[in-house]
This record gives sequence, C-alpha cells and structure tokens, in this order.
Amino acid sequence: MPLNKALSSLREGLNQEEERRLSALACPSRNGFRRRQEERTDYRQSFAQDCDRILHSRAYTRYIDKTQVFSLVDNDHISHRVLHVQMVSRIARTVGRFLGLNEDLIEAIALGHDIGHPPFGHEGERILDTLCKEQGLDGFQHNIQSVQFLDRFERKGRGWNLCLQVLDGIFCHDGEAHSTRLIPQRKKDFLIFDRELRAKGHDPLRRLPPMTLEGCVVRISDTIAYIGRDIEDAIELGLIDRKEIPAHCARALGNTNGTIVYTLVTDLISSSRHIRDAEYGPEQDYIGFSRETSGLLLELKQFNYERIYHNPAFKPDFAMIRTCYRNVFEHFMQIMQKRTGSLDCKGFLTSMTEEYMNLHPPAAVVRDYLAGMTDAFFLHQAKIIGCAIPERTCLPN
Repeated sequence: MPLNKALSSLREGLNQEEERRLSALACPSRNGFRRRQEERTDYRQSFAQDCDRILHSRAYTRYIDKTQVFSLVDNDHISHRVLHVQMVSRIARTVGRFLGLNEDLIEAIALGHDIGHPPFGHEGERILDTLCKEQGLDGFQHNIQSVQFLDRFERKGRGWNLCLQVLDGIFCHDGEAHSTRLIPQRKKDFLIFDRELRAKGHDPLRRLPPMTLEGCVVRISDTIAYIGRDIEDAIELGLIDRKEIPAHCARALGNTNGTIVYTLVTDLISSSRHIRDAEYGPEQDYIGFSRETSGLLLELKQFNYERIYHNPAFKPDFAMIRTCYRNVFEHFMQIMQKRTGSLDCKGFLTSMTEEYMNLHPPAAVVRDYLAGMTDAFFLHQAKIIGCAIPERTCLPN
C-alpha cells in the first residue's frame, strides 16, 4: 500500500474510533475545517495537527516570560503565562474526558487562548488599548490578538491556517467574564467568525459564546485554573493570609488551589448537559455550574479582585511601565515611517513579509510586534531607547 494511502487509512481509523467514543454533541475531528483547504498526507487528525502547530509557533515559545498576575517579582514559584495555559489545558481535558468531548480540540484551544497577551499581563493590555485607540485602531483585546498572531502574523504573515473551531474557541474564551452556563452557537463559518471579530473589536463588552461544547469547556476552565492559583500566589508573596478567604467559600469550595479546582471541576461535570436528549433536543445542551456553585465562584472572584488584583500592597511601578510603552510604541512608529532602523531593531523590519506590511496600517504592525514581546525583551527595548525601567523585586521564595 502506498505510504500516503496507508497514513490516510490510519487517520480514518482514528476518526471512526473517535465517533464511536465521543458524545453525539461533541465536535469530531473530521468536522474541522480550515480557511484554506490543504492536501492531506498526514495521519494526524485535524485538531491534533492544530495542537502541534500552536506548540511550534514562535508566539508559544514567548509564553515563558509573560506575566500572569504578578510582574517583576523574583520568585520561582509564582505562576507565569505558560504555566497557566498548561493548567487550563489539563483541567479542560479532564472535564472533556468525563463529558465525552474532543480532547484534541480542547487542548488546541487551551494552548492558544492567551497567545495574544502583551507584556505585563492585563495592565499591559490596558496600556496598549489606550495607545491603539490614540492611533485610530480598535482597542486592544488579547483574545482578538491571539487570533491575529495565529491566523495572520505567524509564518511571516501567512498564519497557521488553523481550524475554525480552534480559532473560535480561542477568540471566545473571555475567561474574566462570569458565566453560569454557556450554550454553544454551532452555526458559524469563517464569514460569521470574521464578522464577530470586527464586532468584538468595536464593542469589547459584546458576549460571544463559542461554537462548540469544547470551546465552552475551555472558557470556564480558564476561570477554574486561575481563581485558586492566584490565591496561592498571593499567599506565597505575603499579600493575603489563607484565613482571609471568605469563610463560606472556603467551606463549600475549599481553601487550597487543589481543593478549589477539584470541587469546581466536579460540579461542572455533574451540572453540564452534554448528551442528546429526545425531550429537549441538542439546542438545550450547555456547559455550566450549579447555581449555588456559580454564586460562590463569583464571590471568590470578587475577593480576588479586591484583595489581589487591586491590592495596593503589590503595585509594580506601572507609571514607569506606561511611559515605556508609549515611548517604545512611538519609537517603532517612527521606524515604520522611515522603514529603516538600528541593528537593535532589525528583527522588527524582517519579521514579516511585504504583503503583511501592506495589509496592515503602521500602527497595527507596531501593535502586533509590541504585543508579541516578552516582559524582558520589552524592557530591553525600552532601555535601548533611553527609558528608565523598573527594577525586579525580591519577595519570599
């Protein structure tokens, strides 16, 4: 048997086995479709192939030095972006396995969902949002930027040609939004997807549910992954004490990250409707918590915002970082106008094709380049152009 035919036979066998095993409401790998059709000589299923593409992207390698919550802290036990992404993937795959969903699709969405985060986490996102608006662009949203990187920036502007279901799950993950239940909106194609991207760019508060149950699982697992872990990090840094966790939340959900994750995952698995029901029909399927657990989770989120994310006891010099952001943005805008730069900036001008440059206004090119920087590389670039940069802080380790 010719090699290509043998590989296709292996893939088809996996597809058949998958369809026997998965829930009738899961998204099978054979349903994955791409913006540009590809010749298949591969034994990997579509979503497994997308996992590999994301893992081998340049943007994925930069997760390692991207802030999760705490910036400029010398402590090896504090979460960074790549650890968070791996936790989301693991939690979501556990949920997906018990619900009979497609774990490859779940993993691909989870691995790619935060690739668009700029340096210094959500604070960096707010700063870049202001700069983009000043330049006449839509405001900056990391979920839209994740799609921009994977679909339009990587591989010198060609993108990775990921399946729609993967891109949609990444785009719709909105981990900060609180949802008791998510109902998939399955009837999407690339025309609808592109229209939703534009609409979300104009209206950041617009709620857009994922098109698959798998995407819904990742979106809720994002919250499960960070809620307890951020508490552990804050305790590690001495910002809060474990006794300060609201007592009824601690009793019902737990007071350690491991217990909180287990309790939330258990409730999510038992409360979700993921099997085709003759009485209600497939349109009534959803992923979600029980009402009681959802209320407790919302209260725990509010605790995190008040005691951790807005805690004045831990505030890196964001005024200095804001100044650096503005100066670095303006510096690369000048390079775009001249199309020349120093040796230190050579990578900026050679990291994308002329076709990509022609399809994006100068400010969008600078946005993409700056958003892709790691924290350390951003500070290095700021220092080169003469900015005063903040010092890292040594906290308990």
